[in-house]
Formats: sequence, C-alpha cells, structure tokens
Amino acid sequence: MKARALIGTILLCAASAVASAHVTVWPRESRAGAHEKYTVRVPTEGKVATSSVELQIPEGVTVVSVGAPAGFTYELKKHGERVVSIVWTRTINPGEFAEFAFMARNPAQTGALTWKAVQRFVDGTRTEWVGPAGDKHPASVTTLIAAESGHVH
Repeated sequence: MKARALIGTILLCAASAVASAHVTVWPRESRAGAHEKYTVRVPTEGKVATSSVELQIPEGVTVVSVGAPAGFTYELKKHGERVVSIVWTRTINPGEFAEFAFMARNPAQTGALTWKAVQRFVDGTRTEWVGPAGDKHPASVTTLIAAESGHVH
C-alpha cells in the first residue's frame, strides 16, 4: 500500500512539474500606462530541443526595444508600424531554458494582458501556449493594475 501511495505522489509531482514548465512572461503584474521590461522564459521539458518561440504582442502594448542578441536571433513581425509578434530563434536543449527580454509601454487601462506563444521544436512539431488559465497549454497573463497618481512613466 505504501508503494502505491509513493508512486501516486511521484506521478503527481511529475505532472505538476510538467504543468508548470511552459512559456511564461514576467512580470505577472505591472502598472497600466507604464514602461516595463518583460522577460519571456522558454523551457524545453521534453526530449526534443526548442528551435524558436513566437510571442504575440497583446493589443495596446507598444514594443519599444528588444534585448540585444546573445546566442540567438529575433525577428519583429509588424502590422503597419505596430509590432504584433516577436520570434526568437535559438536552440534550447532538453532540460534547459532560455530567457528573452524586451521593453514595452503598457496600455493606459487596467485589465489583463494575454501573451499567446508558439514554441517550435527541431523535429518540426510545435506547442501553442494560447489556452485559458488551467488549460493544458495556457497563455501567460500579466495583470495591469492602476497607476499610482502622478507616477506613470
């Protein structure tokens, strides 16, 4: 009986580790109207290396600059003058993660920014991180809170 309980605990922990290992955008909370440094964390939890990740930029977010490449390249996809997505290309081996940074101006209103992402792998497969919270492949979310009076950057 103890062996079954131990196996169940191990399986639950393993499932929790995989569930938390997805493309995320930090910080999880920011101020409306503020300039923010966002960091995109991309793990490779499977057996196939990641080749690239594409992050969709939520409506109202203005990308100001992208961190200088260090072992990776990036491409800005635009609709007119607005950056609508950023594609970072870098091999991220299994068991490793990479972080990519960019500066952006948040929209003036409070609410949630939903960061949808597509993670591509060297074997041609992909995982779309676009679902709601609790989904198997959730999009990352940043909550915009009210700016402090007189403190919008």
